[in-house]
Amino acid sequence: MNFFIVDDSAPIRAMLANIIEDEDLGTVVGEAEDGSEVYADELVAKAIDILLIDLLMPNRDGIETVREIASSFKGKILMISQVETKDLIGEAYCLGVEHYITKPINRLEVVSILKKVSEHLLLEKSIQEIQKSLSGLHQIPVSSASYKSAPPSIVASGKSLLLELGIIGESGNKDLLDILSVIYELEKAGVRETPSLKDLYERVVEKRFGNASSTVDLKKEIKAGEQRIRRAIQQALCHIASLGLTDYANPKFENYASKFFDYSQVRMKMLELDGKSNCNTAHSRINIKKFIQALYMEAKQAQNS
Repeated sequence: MNFFIVDDSAPIRAMLANIIEDEDLGTVVGEAEDGSEVYADELVAKAIDILLIDLLMPNRDGIETVREIASSFKGKILMISQVETKDLIGEAYCLGVEHYITKPINRLEVVSILKKVSEHLLLEKSIQEIQKSLSGLHQIPVSSASYKSAPPSIVASGKSLLLELGIIGESGNKDLLDILSVIYELEKAGVRETPSLKDLYERVVEKRFGNASSTVDLKKEIKAGEQRIRRAIQQALCHIASLGLTDYANPKFENYASKFFDYSQVRMKMLELDGKSNCNTAHSRINIKKFIQALYMEAKQAQNS
């Protein structure tokens, strides 16, 4: 069984992971500290069987997250919380949550529930395999060459690119991935032009927080997100410039320098890193929209290749 744990408390995540591993119930293949970091396509790509998610989290709570992923994620969902409000519990069950685990965490309770859910899931998979085998008897064999593995999600492709750009660990990478997701959804809806940066920031924050925050708080988060993105892109510029400084023929430098940045800025950053310029490019104006458009096009190309 593959597990994914979402809880804003690191000790709770560690405790649940230890229980799962100590009891040999499966493998924890992913964690997140907030519902806003959970993507349905990523859960599907990682073949998550069981999602353990906290009810109350600072940005996007468990209910909102489950509602967001419900249409795409077909695994089992277990809600964790010390809140025992009947209305919230009822809403969670209506959204498809299988069980409710109360805090503080009780090891015996967790083991019992996880074993029960795992057994149920295995039984469902066995039935599906039997049905699949039976239906296959009545179908004309198709060449295996016609089958292709599912393409990576736009977020997964974006993560690979951010890794190559040297900013996967930066705080702004989550904002950039959310923007990719928003552009992708808009494109699927028939919107071909990239929206303005203001529109993108607003859509990301609305998707992340819904109607849970005040207008003032949303504006603050939009401003904070813009600053995180700007810092992350500055770090990417520094990374690419350092690659070119070390080896001008570096394939990443050749491929990404002009696609993601204005080359004059890359050159200025190289001179700065080499100590040949007193100009500090940290506060220079970065073309954020160009970076985002390039990131999306490269991620989409990687997704379709």
